Amino acid sequence: MSAQILDGKLLASQLKARLSEEIRDLSNRVQEAPRVFSIVVGNDPASLSYAASQQKTAQSVGIQYELRHFNSDSTSQEDVLNLISELNSYDHVHGIIVNKPLPSHMNFKTIINAITPYKDIEGMNLMNFGRLLMGEEGIFPCTPAAALELLKSSGVALKGKHAIVIGRSEIVGKPVAMLLLREDMTVTICHSKTVDLPFVVHDADVVIAALGRPNFVKGDWIRMGAIVIDIGINHVEGKLVGDVDFASASAKASHITPVPGGVGPVTAVMLMNNAVKAFKILNQI
Repeated sequence: MSAQILDGKLLASQLKARLSEEIRDLSNRVQEAPRVFSIVVGNDPASLSYAASQQKTAQSVGIQYELRHFNSDSTSQEDVLNLISELNSYDHVHGIIVNKPLPSHMNFKTIINAITPYKDIEGMNLMNFGRLLMGEEGIFPCTPAAALELLKSSGVALKGKHAIVIGRSEIVGKPVAMLLLREDMTVTICHSKTVDLPFVVHDADVVIAALGRPNFVKGDWIRMGAIVIDIGINHVEGKLVGDVDFASASAKASHITPVPGGVGPVTAVMLMNNAVKAFKILNQI
């Protein structure tokens, strides 16, 4: 079997087209476009690059994007919290992003939880996590949402299928498991302490890899015909690779995401989709 590639770039393009149309309609209704405000502290190249990518994606779908760059790593946490408090009070700021990494003297959880939940378009606020856990509607983390969109794009019926999530992080593993449960899937979360991980993974109809270890999941772990969603992004000898050994896994899977070009492009669009959700909440649409 040769797996069908779940092309994240193609899906992102399709999602952007739909989102652009929705934003045009919303802007015509309320005479205002969604506006997001992104915060970068320090001069980490990856953080600045990601902010530039956010801006490009936002502008491509008709979202106004503003960046506040605190140049110095010595900026105080209080400065950032004061800015967030100010942005929370502005009716015409619909989404707030806090880019990682932050300087070591700042607490990401403290900062992200200072954002009004309906402006937390990264979906990292405890209130939004609680809504996800309780099965309520809310704004949910972008990478897990992107993984689900790619999984749905396979066209395979998900209800009742067994999904294995490898990784239990608060950013990806746990929220993606909750999203899969919403699709009436049976979900097992695995991690570094799981006994006989290859045996457990081999039982899965769907494998979601999110553990941050390059090429860790081998093809002989994969059940014939399973769907593999690789969320990992690892730098190995100057190249980006996922958590799944793509060559061996693609020989067993029915569908698989590549790295790069899989979950990443869709994640950027889901961030903007969350901005539109926030815009609709604030405008009571």
